[in-house]
Amino acid sequence: MPSLPETAWFEIAPDWVCEILSSETMRLDRIIKMPIYAKLAIQHLWLIDPNLQTLKAHALQESNWSLIATFADNDEISIAPFAEHSFSLSVLWE
Repeated sequence: MPSLPETAWFEIAPDWVCEILSSETMRLDRIIKMPIYAKLAIQHLWLIDPNLQTLKAHALQESNWSLIATFADNDEISIAPFAEHSFSLSVLWE
C-alpha cells in the first residue's frame, strides 16, 4: 500500500498551473508568481479572471511567457495542455 506524503507540498513542479485572479491577488499572480513559474519550467499557465469572464492561456517559450490565446464569456475552448478536451467557459461563470 502506498504511503501518504508527510508534507503539505509537492517537490516536483507541475506541467500546468491555473490561477483564479481577484483584485486582491492579481498583482501577486502576475508580477511575483509568473516569473517563479517560468523559472520552474512550468509549461502552461492559465489566468482566469471571473470579473471579466476571461481565460488567458500562456505557454513557456525560451524561459518567457507567451500569450497563446484569450477566451471570453461563453467561448468554447480547447487549449493545451488539455487540447483533446473542449468545454464552454460558461461553466466557470455559473
